[in-house]
Amino acid sequence: MFDSRDPIYKSPVGATPAGQNIHFKITLPRTLGCTAATLHMQEDAGESFDWELFWCGMNGEDQEWWECDFTPPRSGLYFYTFSLQTNQGSQTIGRSLGGKGELTGTNLWQLTVYEPGFETPRWLSGGILYQIFPDRFYCSGNKKENIPSGRKMHSVWGEEPQWLPDETGEITNRDFFGGDLKGICEKLPYLQSLGVTCLYLNPIFEAHSNHRYDTADYSRIDPLLGTEEDFAQLCSEAQRLGIHILLDGVFNHTGSDSVYFNREGRYSTVGAYQSKDSPYYDWFEFQSWPEKYDCWWGFLTLPCINECRDSYREYLCGVNGIVRKWLRLGASGWRLDVADELSDSLLEHITYAAKAEKPDALILGEVWEDASNKIAYEQRRRYFQGNQLDSVMNYPFRNAILGFYTGMQAKDAMEILLSIQENYPPQVLRCLMNHLGTHDTERALTILGGETLNGRDREWQSQQYLSTNQREIALKRLRGASLMQYTLPGVPCIYYGDEAGMEGYRDPFNRRCFPWGKEDASLTQWYRSLAKLRQTAHTALEDSPLVPVWATGRCLCYIRNSEAQQLMAALNSGSAEEQIPLPTGWEKATCLVGEAPSSGVLTLPPFGFSALLL
Repeated sequence: MFDSRDPIYKSPVGATPAGQNIHFKITLPRTLGCTAATLHMQEDAGESFDWELFWCGMNGEDQEWWECDFTPPRSGLYFYTFSLQTNQGSQTIGRSLGGKGELTGTNLWQLTVYEPGFETPRWLSGGILYQIFPDRFYCSGNKKENIPSGRKMHSVWGEEPQWLPDETGEITNRDFFGGDLKGICEKLPYLQSLGVTCLYLNPIFEAHSNHRYDTADYSRIDPLLGTEEDFAQLCSEAQRLGIHILLDGVFNHTGSDSVYFNREGRYSTVGAYQSKDSPYYDWFEFQSWPEKYDCWWGFLTLPCINECRDSYREYLCGVNGIVRKWLRLGASGWRLDVADELSDSLLEHITYAAKAEKPDALILGEVWEDASNKIAYEQRRRYFQGNQLDSVMNYPFRNAILGFYTGMQAKDAMEILLSIQENYPPQVLRCLMNHLGTHDTERALTILGGETLNGRDREWQSQQYLSTNQREIALKRLRGASLMQYTLPGVPCIYYGDEAGMEGYRDPFNRRCFPWGKEDASLTQWYRSLAKLRQTAHTALEDSPLVPVWATGRCLCYIRNSEAQQLMAALNSGSAEEQIPLPTGWEKATCLVGEAPSSGVLTLPPFGFSALLL
């Protein structure tokens, strides 16, 4: 009756700019005796529209077409269904699985409408991201100067991070290995060999935990990492190799041990904790000064910032503010931590400041759900309507890929992929951060081969490593999962060490040191071959949508195509051999990786895959 993902029924498909005409078409059985059809379009928390469809001819002998045009007047979310007057009374066509319509359905279709002229940076699409947890990537060996007190330095690179509580009973994350900016700079040729075009660095500003999400001073590089000059050199050397730098902006909260709050009295500045006369006092919300204050998820070491304060916004987004300073020194954009906890207004200020400094600066948000219809703190977010985020971390794709390899049916994985594609503007889709793991999740290998975490404690996690058999299976699955990661719409992002075969559950076991000299060389080479695949098929992969071919059982197949190239990826996540009949012409395709077709059929062994190019 209707298919929102087929241009025969909705043209154009997917998200559209405000003011663009959309043609809707439904097909109905003649036996229904339809006398009237209406498109009901509801603007999210706004105006509703009833658009009459008109009869426009027969579709074969026993079906008829009804159609209408609708032009969304402004950006935002819209939801729609169709109603019919028939010889069986009033009927509704609602959304069912796959975007298709069904009678008596009550689910609504979503229409994402964005501002005309909304564009995202071109330099990221078609590239490869690489996420680095700076303390654990590589230590240059350079002597560290002016190290703040209270830090425990490991003497051996690669020994187990501290996971037990200290003598106070707290887990402070105050143990360091000394990874630094010069170390990253030394490893740029290695990163280039993986095809990396953008480095996403977890926080690098002064902070007193190894994760550095408890910012102490946004204006300074953490002394363990190096200096401002080291940062500028890293940006310059990376740029020479065609690599951009994406910084982590933690603008929702600071550390209590910071120049702004100064609860621990480390700094000579007068912090909000010390005096109501502090220039930073109104940045924070106190219920009872100084001991009771708003803090992130109840952590007293992470006081929340009142982002509405003019002085804070000027400090962050002004002409000489933090956002512009680090872009001026060579960064290419910002990843915004807990973007759903930043107001629409602050996101717009950050984006305006960044684009004013560098028109092609990237603003990418941490959002774990479908970011097109996200509701945070009872408020619908408008990330993709223009003037806010360019893109997000693509957790839905991660869930689909890892789920497909750990028991999810292919049709359900495909539905997640196609739903995101339908809901996101195409310019957002092409620069999604497609990751299989981050500093906040278990390592991909561990998920693909180990026991599920199920809330087990740190002591249990510390003792877990994959057995030889588990690791063998996990590596086979990771090859297929990473092939999906590299061939779906968006930009693949390697979490440092995944390409070397690192394992680990949650923090700190997913944040161990990179195993230099002990890498899984075969796996690293596999990631290099994926980079080569993206370079070879870049025309097909850069902007094109995902076209489903096959999603049955544990077998999944899709095509990405442009006018000049077509790439097909086929994957078997099951433990039995599978056969996929190829569409006409694909038997002549070039096999880039995996299994080659034979006699018009692609035979995939257990955990097998294939990437074909026409």
